Amino acid sequence: VQLVESGGGLVQPGGSLRLSCATFGFAFRTYEMRWHRQAPGKERELVAGITSAGAGITYADSVKGRFTISRDNPKATVYLQMNNLKPEDTAVYYCNNPSFDSWGRGTQVTVSS
Repeated sequence: VQLVESGGGLVQPGGSLRLSCATFGFAFRTYEMRWHRQAPGKERELVAGITSAGAGITYADSVKGRFTISRDNPKATVYLQMNNLKPEDTAVYYCNNPSFDSWGRGTQVTVSS
């Protein structure tokens, strides 16, 4: 199982980023996928989740209305569109298949003016 996150960067408050997570080594289309984040000095937290067919989606209260999770099963990739970013969104973002204890290196998102 391999997960490779990309798309992070430095953005001003109010800006947008789109994160991608390419996956390898498992039948992507049959599994739920999640995005998590970990800010400096804080525990990792769940940001969003999407079921295998994309019908069920959940978000942390802190990102509802600003973030959108989606997936492309033929490409075995999950995305996180982040709009109206705030400084408190600064963190390393990770994708995860909750059925496996496997994590990628993450991608850094920094929101600062």
